[in-house]
Amino acid sequence: MFISINYKNGSIKNTLTSLILFVNEKFDISKIKRYFSSSDYSMVSDLLKVRDLKKKILCFEVSSKRKILLVSINKNTTSSDIENLGAKFHDLCKDFKRNDYFLISDTLSVQQKNLVGNFLHGLKLKSYKFEKYKTNKNKKTISINVIGKNKPSNNDQLKFKAIEEGTFYTRDLVSEPGNILHPDEYAKRLKSLKKFGLKINVYDQKKLKKLGMNTLLGVGQGSIRGSYLVTLEWSGLKDKSKPLAFVGKGVCFDTGGISLKPAKFMEDMTYDMAGSAVVVGLMKSLAIRKAKINAVGVVGLVENMPGGNAQRPGDIVKSYSGKTVEILNTDAEGRLVLADALTYTEEKFKPKFIVDLATLTGAIIVSLGSEYAGLFSNNDKLSKQLINAGEHVEEKVWRMPLNKNFDKLIDSKNADMQNINYVGGAGSTTAAQFLQRFILNKTPWAHLDIAGMAFSKYGGALNSGGATGYGVRLLNKLIEENYE
Repeated sequence: MFISINYKNGSIKNTLTSLILFVNEKFDISKIKRYFSSSDYSMVSDLLKVRDLKKKILCFEVSSKRKILLVSINKNTTSSDIENLGAKFHDLCKDFKRNDYFLISDTLSVQQKNLVGNFLHGLKLKSYKFEKYKTNKNKKTISINVIGKNKPSNNDQLKFKAIEEGTFYTRDLVSEPGNILHPDEYAKRLKSLKKFGLKINVYDQKKLKKLGMNTLLGVGQGSIRGSYLVTLEWSGLKDKSKPLAFVGKGVCFDTGGISLKPAKFMEDMTYDMAGSAVVVGLMKSLAIRKAKINAVGVVGLVENMPGGNAQRPGDIVKSYSGKTVEILNTDAEGRLVLADALTYTEEKFKPKFIVDLATLTGAIIVSLGSEYAGLFSNNDKLSKQLINAGEHVEEKVWRMPLNKNFDKLIDSKNADMQNINYVGGAGSTTAAQFLQRFILNKTPWAHLDIAGMAFSKYGGALNSGGATGYGVRLLNKLIEENYE
């Protein structure tokens, strides 16, 4: 569904126009009587006596061509609540035959900051559908003309647009099937982001081998596709201050390799590159809104396939850091991709902090379901910033433990470490403990295990099912609140 938003000056002249009006929690329409005809006002007033006022949006069809929608806002309503109201508005009107509205922005005495902007932002986020490969696409349009003084500024409009485009780009990438978005195609697409002002560097297999990124390369060696490390740099400051760094796991399809996954639900492994997609969507968003920070995104792109040249259980590889890893299970591959990417990011860019994102473990879904991402970190300040940012945009994280006592579970008799805990238990923590070993210079670091958050079969508050884009808004809020 296409959403058309127009900001207009003037007043409503056509009495047949459908209206969106903001009211208080009591649905008091007496102060906005001027927007109704006398007959419409009488009808709506009468119907409000029998409607359920606990609902946040009420729709009155005053004629076949005209609707009046009342949206309830109270002084305690948060920006996330307002975004959710925009999403509910989408669900309410998606089946209407006509969707042309005038939104009156000045109908509420409680003046929430960016009330209209957040409402329309939620509407747009909810409207996303991945229909690229459908023969019959949904060509419906919701057209909204915004009238009144309570409009988002041009700068705020740009910020909303940037977040939407970054989130949609992430959802697009995650939604692509594995036969289309393999590592070769993914790396090619990332080069096109140069037009937004990002500096893109693509390291192919030859360059990675020269650098010694053998844990990353080992994951992809069973595939006919290439393996890549791609860096995306945004320089929003004139000085050369340390950048903020974001690292993503980009396993474009994960069969498990020689440690083959069960066939049931393996098709979902197209989204095993969601961590990288979040990083890419965030970097695009920062570039569009010309964020006043320096930032770098680093993504490792591979395909984990069985084959004559595939990595075997029992193999020992030397990482970019110099540390050796015994591969006990080739389906614990994401941590191998991130291991080289993390050390390289820390060494090359010397960032203020590193946040990595990955659909890393099924164990985190057992722990937290699809309500929270797992947060593991070596830094309390960064953890608190992420938790607070997540609460503000409803992309929540829950801090999980890291402790040296877990190290014994991934120590190897034959190498410096092994890539899984064969004893059992603490699956997400031992994976994070593994990653922590590749942060060599005590850089503040946080790992977000988003396995339960990246994809939803049933949809959520701001998405209609499928790829969620989880993480783009979270990290954008982290940056806005603490580093700009």
